[in-house]
Amino acid sequence: MKRITLGVILLVSGMMWACSPITRVTGSWVDSGAKGKMLGGQTVFITSLTRNIKVRTELENGFTALLSQKNVRTVKGNEYFNPEFYKKIPPEKQLLSKIKNSGANYIMTISMIDKNSETRYVPGTRGYAPFPYYRWYGGFYSYYNYWGPMFYEPGYYVTDKTYFMETNLYDIDSNKLIWSAQSQTVNPGSIDNFVNTYPKVLVDQLVKDGLLPM
Repeated sequence: MKRITLGVILLVSGMMWACSPITRVTGSWVDSGAKGKMLGGQTVFITSLTRNIKVRTELENGFTALLSQKNVRTVKGNEYFNPEFYKKIPPEKQLLSKIKNSGANYIMTISMIDKNSETRYVPGTRGYAPFPYYRWYGGFYSYYNYWGPMFYEPGYYVTDKTYFMETNLYDIDSNKLIWSAQSQTVNPGSIDNFVNTYPKVLVDQLVKDGLLPM
């Protein structure tokens, strides 16, 4: 029975791993004029460029919570613009003026730039456990019939979903891009899983790139 339990655990663990979100930064860039400038004490307008209200709200909330720990004030786009705003974007000058009037010095945008799905096969598990009391089972067939079902867990197919994201930081006064990072998230599983991991990875990258304190 222990072998059955272990096989089930391995199978379930493999499935859980396949569905666990893995986010990593694939590349980042800092404008030469922005290097060494800390965002601490500044105000960042955060906007997630998606029509999904839940994703937009929770992503912006996640970044806000982490940036506040770095002494960065934030204005959340989901609170500043109502959902109807995204149906018709105003002219550039009008939009920038409205954001600037919020007191923000910088704008952070979060967007998905691509996604794909790939199906792969996860091999089954085989076990080997020599048993000294084989004579109890009356020969090969009895022994095999007893142990056989416990030796093998069938393989299965999983579909990996990968989301490619880009997070940009703009200086409002110059209307210039000063920082950008691209990342990929494999198998986010759910919105909650994604928003619990993505903001932290990107804030950590801002620290590595010298725009936030350790």
